[in-house]
Amino acid sequence: MYIEFFQLREMPFSITPDPAYLYMSPRHQEALGHLLYGTGQYGGFVQLTGEVGTGKTTIVRTLLEQQLDKVDVAFVHNPRLNEQEFVQAICDELRVPYPHENLTLKTLIDALNEHLLRTHAEGRRTVLIIDEAQNLQPAVLEQVRLLTNLETAKEKLLRIMLIGQPELSALLARPDLRQLASRITARFHLTPLGARETAEYIEHRLKVAGGRPDIFTPAAMTDIHRYTKGVPRLINIVCDRALLGAYAQNARTVTPEIVRKAAREAIGELPGEFDPHAQRRWRLIEIGWAATLLLSLGLLAWSLLHHRQTPAPAAAGPAVAAPAAASSAATPPATTTATAANITKPAAVTAPALDPAADFAMLEQTVESLGTVMARLIRSWDRQFVVPSGQNVCTALSRALLECYRSHGGWADIVQIDRPAVLTLDLPESGSQYFLLSALDEQSATFATALGPVRVSRASLDGVWNGEFLVLWRRGTTETFVGPQTRGASIAYIWQRLAALDGITPPSPLPSRFGPQLKTALTRFQKSRGLVSDGVAGIRTLISLGDRLPQTPTLREPPGEATSP
Repeated sequence: MYIEFFQLREMPFSITPDPAYLYMSPRHQEALGHLLYGTGQYGGFVQLTGEVGTGKTTIVRTLLEQQLDKVDVAFVHNPRLNEQEFVQAICDELRVPYPHENLTLKTLIDALNEHLLRTHAEGRRTVLIIDEAQNLQPAVLEQVRLLTNLETAKEKLLRIMLIGQPELSALLARPDLRQLASRITARFHLTPLGARETAEYIEHRLKVAGGRPDIFTPAAMTDIHRYTKGVPRLINIVCDRALLGAYAQNARTVTPEIVRKAAREAIGELPGEFDPHAQRRWRLIEIGWAATLLLSLGLLAWSLLHHRQTPAPAAAGPAVAAPAAASSAATPPATTTATAANITKPAAVTAPALDPAADFAMLEQTVESLGTVMARLIRSWDRQFVVPSGQNVCTALSRALLECYRSHGGWADIVQIDRPAVLTLDLPESGSQYFLLSALDEQSATFATALGPVRVSRASLDGVWNGEFLVLWRRGTTETFVGPQTRGASIAYIWQRLAALDGITPPSPLPSRFGPQLKTALTRFQKSRGLVSDGVAGIRTLISLGDRLPQTPTLREPPGEATSP
């Protein structure tokens, strides 16, 4: 809608990884240089990591568009395969012929080795690119290591690139994968953009789309960097929304006010921002609460005074004890600082509304390591699960059909997902710390700690939560994405969950292929849950399809208690 208004050729901030819009910051140039090195004559094993949305896939697509001379590329998009399926996928990408009957892993590797020797003799190089490599199973990673043994006397026959999120580095640091890690010849971690680079990124994309580079004011671009932390994907989402907002207001320039509204709609609650109207409302609530408290204390004092002046009737037993009980009730318990020694039963600790200092002081007292917080999160799902020594936590959980989902968002995302979540809070004194969010309402958030539940106001958290969160979700299928190419039992599972949650009648018999009817049903389900209505089941949709399954904790009940099916 805003393309003609701003005289653009196309939408400049689409989130699809279009190489034409790649902004080559110094770190992106270095990342591309590492990948180009990996395709060269002496390239071997390259690892590229980066947070979600930093541009890894766009760099890979830019590499593929380089029209590299005498280079064949096998690009594995879905690494959730076993060893044989993984090698078969490589052979299919390279169009390696192999017998389909009585197929074995050895047959595939022999065919692949023969193909690599033949192309090497022709003077061609072969590159294997594995995207989302943090999802590779250890057995498949060991197969990757064995593929590096395919070589001649002078050089490797297969050059390998692992592309993934930061968890990939932790995965390769495992003792049982040290042989594979030792073969990596180049590593690079792609970080988000700085403030100046964010402004240059926005101007670059506007120029590529044929627009004016000054559509966004300098102050607006500064706010965009602050809200998005320099993550290109989030920058695209906020900028697209801001252009739409400017068009709606008939404004030719995007101001900080438009950006703030767009960011709030796209991301959710904004870190460090307090709505003055909300503050005024909270102040009125606080005043009303104080007045109510004073009135209650006055009534209590009057009641006690009246009680003392009225002669107590002569009675035995309980009546004699009544004044003592009243005195006890009238005397509030002394306020003490909670410690692990004097707590025998966890009790909710309630922070005063709009008192960030008190909230932060309580949170500082309950700081724990990420491992301890993760262990508490895992126990809310499965009290018997134990992470094997030396293994990556999320990899071990995946074997038990529990998946880790890390993302960046706002309170709206947390409410929609409705699962206990590990939040990253930047506390004033101790810095970045991890806390397990166990319950949430419109005004407060409750964290599960070693000292029991700690409840703080959401208004206080807006200034310290950086938007990062991690949740667990139970995988009911073998897939983490169900779309038009999906076949088998995953389709039946989706139909069964839609029937349980939305009361629809699934086809009979249950189909084994993804069809238009399932796409329509998924779209309706996504709209009802506030999800992206794309008609396919990604992670967020699969999480929502797990609602009301047994042993599924939510933010509306204590962790560990099962939800009725």
